[in-house]
Amino acid sequence: MKSTIGHKKTLAEQTADRLIDRIISREFEKGQQLPNEFLLAERLDVGRGTIREAIKILASRHIVEIRRGYGTFIAQNPGQIDDPLGLTFMKNKKKLAADLYEMRLMIEPQVAALAARRATEQGLQSIMDAAKAIESSISAGLTWTEEDIAFHERIAEASDNQLASSLIPIIHSAVKVFAQLYGKPLTETTIETHREILQAIREHNPEKAEQAMIRHLQRNKEFAEDLMKSDAGEEKKEYQPD
Repeated sequence: MKSTIGHKKTLAEQTADRLIDRIISREFEKGQQLPNEFLLAERLDVGRGTIREAIKILASRHIVEIRRGYGTFIAQNPGQIDDPLGLTFMKNKKKLAADLYEMRLMIEPQVAALAARRATEQGLQSIMDAAKAIESSISAGLTWTEEDIAFHERIAEASDNQLASSLIPIIHSAVKVFAQLYGKPLTETTIETHREILQAIREHNPEKAEQAMIRHLQRNKEFAEDLMKSDAGEEKKEYQPD
């Protein structure tokens, strides 16, 4: 195995780093098309071959997307891949759904508490809009998985914690896994517990927000566990709205 100790970066790697710096500094925005090879080479004072290698490095790290016939674009979520946890290759999806709810219970109540402390008026409005979108979809009899994910993502953004904003969308793969397994979730309970979370954040009450999130996640976790029991032939409970 080749040792990386004392590894000196190639010119292409250094060039890739320089392009990353320009993305971080917003010289290049998410979704923006990069200049062509000739212009980039001229701007960075390197050869076109070096630019091509640097772009390959960035593409392998999901920082840029190469669209044949169109050009190279900055990724919408630079550095993030679609399935960073390898959920696709976890065979037991029922256990995966339960495990992800368990993980959410460890993290999201604290994120909600942070949002209650730090949410701006703009952040509150975005959470409110997401909650309304869920209720509108439920009222219309439509699926609302994406709206539910957006609600929790808006809370993470309102927490003003960069890692929470990146981590919550990954963890919320649980919502999609659960929806794929069982279809219809707890609509009435979802509306009620979402409203409780929203109200606590609007009141800037961290303790209340934390407890509301715990109730919301625990209710759904119990529902998931109950459905798994019913699949195994055990008696199924009848859930009523909280």
